[in-house]
Amino acid sequence: MNNHPHQNFFAIFGLLFGAFCWGVIWYPYRLMAEAGVSGVASSFYTYLLTIILGSLFFIRHWRGFFNQPKTIIWLSAVAGWTNLSYVLAVINGEVMRVMLLFYLSPIWTLLLAHFWLKEKTHITGYVAIAISLLGAIVMLYNPKLGGLPLPSNHAEWLALSSGMGFSLTNVITRKSSHLSLAAKSFSVCVGVMLVAALFMPFIDGGFTSPKIFTATNWLVMGMIALLLMAATLLVQYGVTRIAATRASILFLFELVVAAIASYYLANEQMALNEWIGGALIVVAAVYAASQQSEAA
Repeated sequence: MNNHPHQNFFAIFGLLFGAFCWGVIWYPYRLMAEAGVSGVASSFYTYLLTIILGSLFFIRHWRGFFNQPKTIIWLSAVAGWTNLSYVLAVINGEVMRVMLLFYLSPIWTLLLAHFWLKEKTHITGYVAIAISLLGAIVMLYNPKLGGLPLPSNHAEWLALSSGMGFSLTNVITRKSSHLSLAAKSFSVCVGVMLVAALFMPFIDGGFTSPKIFTATNWLVMGMIALLLMAATLLVQYGVTRIAATRASILFLFELVVAAIASYYLANEQMALNEWIGGALIVVAAVYAASQQSEAA
């Protein structure tokens, strides 16, 4: 791996900028929801804009996309649900609880890699699973409600399913090394559009026509599209030049950004048990990343 100082700096910057984008991207989606545009509709149109913007810059890389193997269909469908469910979760739920539930994903990745890819799980993997589950129990348990420490609303269930989808996406990606980076990126955008289009007829008001959007709506969605494209490109640049474990740790900066942004922009505060549970989940994520790096 090339450790040229300038490349190293830009790789780190790319990962931190990507983490920053994902840490604040919930806010413009919430602005759209407050303006009366559902998360499903805003996801459909923002990813449409992302595809259009990407096509302008990278169209030569996407030639032959429709001649790709069938694996890309599964990748597109799973990644589509992952991204859409994440957006719906952060719009309707408490940002940090949603993100911490999403960050259980390294645990699902370890399990999928063990049972599907037949990769050997070392003792550190089992330790990571135990720490992560303990963190989830501490964060989710509410003595006033009693019962099992499970997600308490549909947004948190969506966040959990998004993390599982992300893990499945990672495993499919690892089994699809024959696919180009451009094809994978394009398939994710198409997947979100298709999954959103399937759900749109069932939400209030049915299919959302672009005619209802104001100039401000288009400006906000254009900003989201630019963030999505920039984050994707810079993160991909970073992960190809930084060791996997270090990249995973740097990307946890997303949680720091989200915690600050949710406090100042949404006036959301975490309880003590949520801080403790969140810390355990972050520790488990770092531990799982080191496990995957050693296995690689």
